Amino acid sequence: MIDITLANFEAELIQGSMTQPVLLDIWAPWCGPCKQLGPVLEKLETAYAGRFTLAKLNSDEVPEIATQLSQMFGVRSIPFCVLFSQGQPVDGFVGALPEAQVREFLDRHVPTGEMLEAADELAEAEALVAEGDLEAALTHLAQAVEADPSNEAARFDYVRALLELGLLQDAMAAFAPVAAQAADTITPHARFAALAAWIAAVEAAASADRGAVEEAIQANKRDFAARFLLAQTRVAAQDFTGAMDELLEIIMRDKAWNGEAARKLYVAILELLTKPAPKAQAAEAKGTLELSGRSAVPAGDPVIDQYRRKLSMALF
Repeated sequence: MIDITLANFEAELIQGSMTQPVLLDIWAPWCGPCKQLGPVLEKLETAYAGRFTLAKLNSDEVPEIATQLSQMFGVRSIPFCVLFSQGQPVDGFVGALPEAQVREFLDRHVPTGEMLEAADELAEAEALVAEGDLEAALTHLAQAVEADPSNEAARFDYVRALLELGLLQDAMAAFAPVAAQAADTITPHARFAALAAWIAAVEAAASADRGAVEEAIQANKRDFAARFLLAQTRVAAQDFTGAMDELLEIIMRDKAWNGEAARKLYVAILELLTKPAPKAQAAEAKGTLELSGRSAVPAGDPVIDQYRRKLSMALF
């Protein structure tokens, strides 16, 4: 448990919530219900074993923060609890709720033990990938998916690693639980749809005669089926820029060919190459209270930017 002041709210509350949820208890010494709720929150912080941090703010001593949060949520009474995550106030409750209701509130926002285990395994895998040890990373990714099957980042990285190592059947098995999300025609999951395109390319390449395909294109540059298959073989070989070059040849000549198949595969490749945006960073303290975080903008990749521009020029 920590006490929040104007001096430490940036480090302990905003920055602290970037790594794990922080539950802020706004209270006052004269408030009877506050005295009832306080011990319940302290008990739950211990029971949840580090899954969230309890922070307390005396509204009489730090009215600046208490007032801003009260106005933000339209609350005029205490005790008032606000949950911070990723540098942002995301939810709250008012009054001395019973322990069971506080648990229900926490369980909506606080990661389970399985989620924490998956996050740790994913972080370990990312470090190994950065070192170039993909096979060692694969073990941690498998454990992350097993611990928390709903962790989309872990599953994406796991399937991707399997494909990079040429383990198609294992990749297909790991991808199966999210295949429906990739195939959703209304709101498809972009990253999973990109994996589906990669898997389809590997399957198509397995039965392709590369020499015959290239001969067909030499004989007829508008043989889009052959050029699309060539692009898929390049995806299977993880020559992603080479695949996009082939797809551009189709897009520039016939954007709508085969239900825009070339454009869709091109976009999928860009998705595979694009790193997910980093988590939001909390706002810097500037002498005035600033509780809302700012989104971090990932640095652009010159190759990806170049191919995005090429696609835009081909389409428009």
